[in-house]
Amino acid sequence: MSKRLKTMGEQFDRRSWAEPWKIKMVEPIELKPKEEREKAAREAGYNTFLLKSADVYIDLLTDSGTSAMSDRQWAGMMLGDEAYAGSVNFYHLEETVRQVYGYKYLVPTHQGRGAEHLMSQAEIRAGQIVPGNMYFTTTRLHQELAGGKFVDVIIDEAHDTESTHPFKGNVDLQKLEDVIRENGAENIAYVSLAGTVNMAGGQPVSMDNVKSLRALCDKYGIKLYLDATRMVENSYFIQQREAGYGDKTIAEILKEFCSYTDGAWMSGKKDHLVNIGGWAAVNDRGLFDRLRNMVVVYEGLHTYGGMAGRDMEAMAIGIRESLQDSYVRARVGQVEYLGQLLTNWDIPIVRPVGGHAIFLDARKFYPHLKQDVFPSQTLAAELYLDSGIRGMERGIVSAGRDPKTGDHRYPRLELTRLTIPRRVYTEAHMDVVAEAVKAVYQNAHKAKGLRMVYEPEYLRFFQARFERIE
Repeated sequence: MSKRLKTMGEQFDRRSWAEPWKIKMVEPIELKPKEEREKAAREAGYNTFLLKSADVYIDLLTDSGTSAMSDRQWAGMMLGDEAYAGSVNFYHLEETVRQVYGYKYLVPTHQGRGAEHLMSQAEIRAGQIVPGNMYFTTTRLHQELAGGKFVDVIIDEAHDTESTHPFKGNVDLQKLEDVIRENGAENIAYVSLAGTVNMAGGQPVSMDNVKSLRALCDKYGIKLYLDATRMVENSYFIQQREAGYGDKTIAEILKEFCSYTDGAWMSGKKDHLVNIGGWAAVNDRGLFDRLRNMVVVYEGLHTYGGMAGRDMEAMAIGIRESLQDSYVRARVGQVEYLGQLLTNWDIPIVRPVGGHAIFLDARKFYPHLKQDVFPSQTLAAELYLDSGIRGMERGIVSAGRDPKTGDHRYPRLELTRLTIPRRVYTEAHMDVVAEAVKAVYQNAHKAKGLRMVYEPEYLRFFQARFERIE
């Protein structure tokens, strides 16, 4: 993959490498004419979530459920045991999670937010504080709906798009201890740790940080729960960047990291290379019993949790495939390739490049736009209009409103995310994306922003509608 980069003046000592798979089936895609894209954008209220997939050329909206499954996963789908209770596929999934992640007890859910909901309802009392390393949209909402209040304790470097700190997802231990002392340990529901941190640009947490975090939580008798959604990618960054882990496998690093936590919730639609599914896993038997009881109410029986047997089988196989070092290197390498192209052209992105996406710095694209005309949403819309590429907003719209005041939350990061699905696109697609971003950047001075004309009560970025400011 270094050949194209070399033609741009970047010199590498290593040989090129290729993806550790070959293509067996293709899905045709089409770039719609400019006038059709303009019509589609207007009808979608300039919200890329409301675009029809058929109107999209290269779809970088999300890596959630958009992966290409392997021939082995598809073969596993044919072995689906669709029994309502006690599916053989559940027991395969349960044993795989135990072996790979190390947790004792597993509760399946239809996807990650189902697991977030169960964990929040089970572990948060009204008025409790939930410290964490930067919010995630659905996670924070579930914590708030359970009566909790999220408090950000991530290191300051995470809010700086130009900082090259290798582990910008780390918890600031002093910030956390200050929150504990101010509120009392009994008023801390748990510490919510995400690896990698999506809203910071896919930034990882170090092994040293989670070890220290475990010690601090033990000091105050506080539980530590992990959003394990992209922990495979986080483990890769530990392998590449942290002393003492260069010779360890992704599987070894992942299991050690999880061993410092009390449990996790998981969106299998990311690391597990499947289109649907998730789980919660814990070590405490009492908590497991509560989760297993609640899953019957909200998701489905405790041996399927909203998933078909075939989906559980594909997930169990996908977990194993995701741990292959050659796969992870290729997955993150494709993201890094796109990031290098943009960096070569001095296009402002979050650095270092994260594991699942490129995050464009919309503040620097549009320094003339105020945050309340939604620069990140504007950038996502302009990219689609230019080239049919669908990204998504990760700024003031995603941050939502303060539930007490009703005012916009104004995050320091105003980003537009280009999320790379796993095993889906080629290097040539990344070249097209980079050139489209460059074209939008060159015309950024013409943008006037958007005004919001419809706003739902919850998670507004999914369904809000906008119109262009002329």
